[in-house]
Amino acid sequence: MPIKKTEKIWHNGKLIPWDEAKIHVMYHVVNYGSSVFEGVRCYAQPDGPAIFRAHEHAKRLLYSAKIYRIECPFTENELVEGMVDVVKSNKTWPCYIRPLILRGYGEAGVNPFNSPTETYIANYEWGKYLAAAAGHGRSDEQGVDVCVSSWTRLAPNTMPAMSKSGANYMNSQLIKMEAILNGYAEGIALDINGYVSEGSGENLFLVRHGKLITPPLGNSVLPGITRDSVLHLASELKIPISETIVPREMLYVADEVFFTGTAAEITAIRSVDKITVANGEIGPITKALQKEFFGIVRGTSPDRHGWLTKVPVENKQPASKQPVGV
Repeated sequence: MPIKKTEKIWHNGKLIPWDEAKIHVMYHVVNYGSSVFEGVRCYAQPDGPAIFRAHEHAKRLLYSAKIYRIECPFTENELVEGMVDVVKSNKTWPCYIRPLILRGYGEAGVNPFNSPTETYIANYEWGKYLAAAAGHGRSDEQGVDVCVSSWTRLAPNTMPAMSKSGANYMNSQLIKMEAILNGYAEGIALDINGYVSEGSGENLFLVRHGKLITPPLGNSVLPGITRDSVLHLASELKIPISETIVPREMLYVADEVFFTGTAAEITAIRSVDKITVANGEIGPITKALQKEFFGIVRGTSPDRHGWLTKVPVENKQPASKQPVGV
């Protein structure tokens, strides 16, 4: 999906024109991958735009930076305010929000300590993530076909999987490219011990005998914000939950399998390695969780958890629905 340019980007506390958000080829991040980032969704609700779990995303961004010893001068609240500012200024929603902390232009070499830190927040229109790869518009209704990747997820004590860093996503790119070239929407990676970890950019859940199962963080799993939301919703629905090691073959005999993530939201998996999941239809537990999740983010159900940060705007209509010139 091509990036759709907006007018402003938040840079170190100030809004600057989109085209001025440029970096030098000798930035530390370009040479050594020294960045951490977030992916956040802002949804269109009846009373205007609302950012989903903005504070949790800001908190995870700062934790990611802490793990990599990248100092960020902005607080959680200031980062959330920056997200609100770009949505409000650009008048663009529903949208994807990209907060990014990176090491800039300083000294040559691996040592990052003398390279300054810069913080950016951009936003832009973005639709269904895995639906585009699957070739249809509503992956939340149809499901996607995936494979188990030949690439293993990051091994413990090599790259910290609990940090959402740019460098970590080189591994994700290998998983994603292999899946696409082999005709799948996404790949599922195993961990170093051969147990199920996650997708290239999604956490994974499966249902077996009425129990919701997901790999624990110790299986090189990113602590996903949507993953956490699904665990909360499943608990409310009295669905039994188990965070446990998942052998690869359990994917083939599961009653339901689905991805979660900011981009993927809750996306059912129709087949794994060309083995159909159950009867190939979205299962009842996946549907129930989708109903709860999409009800909250779309504003048809109350925000009982306080997950939404409202963006104050004059025109409550999404940008795509506003008349020309508005």
